[in-house]
Amino acid sequence: MVDETPNCPECAGTQTYAMGSLVVCPGCGHEWVPEESRDAVSDDVIRDAVGNVLADGDTVTIIKDMKVKGSSNILKVGTKVRNIRLTPGPGGHDVEAKVDGFGPLYLKSSIMKKA
Repeated sequence: MVDETPNCPECAGTQTYAMGSLVVCPGCGHEWVPEESRDAVSDDVIRDAVGNVLADGDTVTIIKDMKVKGSSNILKVGTKVRNIRLTPGPGGHDVEAKVDGFGPLYLKSSIMKKA
């Protein structure tokens, strides 16, 4: 049997495996939706960093440290953001939310994972 999973786009690892609709790399932990699956998905939906569909009111977790523009504060990995609103806008900031300790922010869905 031939392995049909693609190599990891992050580390080029070859030991990837399918987990539901995602492909996972055990070497670096990267998860992604393969290109074939993306073609079948509507462009109207907003997805998180691992391909989960986001909706208004969802709770997400930040997966990458982010410096908040205009401030010396950093939004840390693991910060929970509750009750998000999807607002496709300029610059790829497609989520609006009120973050405890920061106030209202516009965020990119690529730095969050559905909780």
